[in-house]
Amino acid sequence: MTGTEAGQHPGFALRNSNAVIGGGTSGVGLETARLLLREGVAAVVLIGRNPDKGAAAAAALNAEGHAGVASFRSVDLCDPAAVAPAIVAIEDEIGPIDIAISAANSNGMPKLFHLLDPATIVAQLNEQALPALLLSGAVLPGMRQRRRGAIILVASDAARVTTPGESVIGAGMAAITRFATTLAMEAKRDGIRVNAVTPSLIADTQSYDRIMEDPFAAKLFQRAEKAASLGLTRPEDIAPTLVFLASPAAARLTGQVISVNGGISAA
Repeated sequence: MTGTEAGQHPGFALRNSNAVIGGGTSGVGLETARLLLREGVAAVVLIGRNPDKGAAAAAALNAEGHAGVASFRSVDLCDPAAVAPAIVAIEDEIGPIDIAISAANSNGMPKLFHLLDPATIVAQLNEQALPALLLSGAVLPGMRQRRRGAIILVASDAARVTTPGESVIGAGMAAITRFATTLAMEAKRDGIRVNAVTPSLIADTQSYDRIMEDPFAAKLFQRAEKAASLGLTRPEDIAPTLVFLASPAAARLTGQVISVNGGISAA
């Protein structure tokens, strides 16, 4: 008796599937969109706040000549009233969403906790954790109805590695990873897989540039960069892991937190 005959949930092919990527207009999100289109995904919708940046990212992907189509939708992924209606509109436009990726990144910078005011603490936590939770909540009803889907959440190694100045950032990232592993256990009965990927410092990104412009953050992460004996990661080093987690090759993999960090640390 095969797994499918035994009532287990089969994986789905990347080719002709549909994906949404929160934070998909740059960095890891944009590179993941590119790889998904190369693998034959029919439609990728990039979600972000900046319409000009989003339109340019989608146009750049479409200019590469993929069979699938990239598009952009402007949504504030921290707004509980905006995310679910946006997902409904996207599914009306492209069809059922098979893959949901949250790669949104906040503008929060490392800073010692005693220097943070309460409003900054709340803002950082919301910007870190809410996009992953709200996007997952919005795609979940359709995936449960179809009894299939892959949700992949990008957090960071701050979820498990303590670094001075990252008390609030680490709390937000830990919220994402614990959410991912718990949702995986809740959703597995419906054939939905949920996993998280936790990079550390990522070169060739806006976040890297912001960090290196800040004296306190730069000092912290220059040490981390030296520890990356395999080389500091770039978006193209991380995106293949996300594509693998969305693919049939990972059809039996859920509830995992995978660190891609160039050797900066080990669990």
